[in-house]
Amino acid sequence: MKDSEFAYIRQVVYERSRINLGLDKRQLVSARLGKRLRATGLATVGEYCALLQSAAGGSELPHLIDAISTNHTYFFREPAHFDVLREQTVPALAKGRGPFRVWSAACSSGEEPYSIAITLARSGMTRSWEIAATDISHRVLAKATAAIYSQENLAALPGDALRTHFQRGIGPQEGKFRVQASLRERVSFAHLNLLEGNPPFREPFHAIFCRNVMIYFDRPTQEELINRLTSWLVPGGYLFVGHSESLTHLHHGLQTTLPAVYRRAA
Repeated sequence: MKDSEFAYIRQVVYERSRINLGLDKRQLVSARLGKRLRATGLATVGEYCALLQSAAGGSELPHLIDAISTNHTYFFREPAHFDVLREQTVPALAKGRGPFRVWSAACSSGEEPYSIAITLARSGMTRSWEIAATDISHRVLAKATAAIYSQENLAALPGDALRTHFQRGIGPQEGKFRVQASLRERVSFAHLNLLEGNPPFREPFHAIFCRNVMIYFDRPTQEELINRLTSWLVPGGYLFVGHSESLTHLHHGLQTTLPAVYRRAA
């Protein structure tokens, strides 16, 4: 891949998703573009760049973002956050009108929103609840909607959650598990670029999970994202970010509650 081709791919990805691909990501980009070259039948990255610049480029862009996006996730990743949700967020905000609402803002293949759903189902909360889940990748949203996972994906489930909240596959689906309908119906999935336009919501959220997303953005984009998310929190609502992320050097109006847990003023 030529320097000019890498620079062009970096520019397109940034403009479309605001993902900031550093110079150290060149090898990763090259490897992931290989999948798109095979899918499109093109021989070189130069030909692929020409495709993106052509009239057909608009339909290829979502596939490029899918290829570049990192979707490493699993059930109950960073488990302390689910403890905070159950032990602090729910007790603090469980009273009131309407459902208790949580947004999984970068839900990937669904493990995070379904982990949230399991946590809320086991929290003892009597108030109704619902979860909105969004991602920029159509590919992972399709998997999230199907809600079918291998047993390896479920290794971190608490207690009897596998038996209680999943259906065991039989026949061709042996070794796979599907989230029970009683949880699936509480989670709605939608495609969304967090930094473009307005989210398709009418009501704010009591908690927002946006974890391991900011690490791909530059500082101005991080601040823009946090301000957007904050505007969708109810007073006293909680924002959860990844444990490797921090708002320390960003301008925001949130209060630090715990590491990687922030709260909007009540």
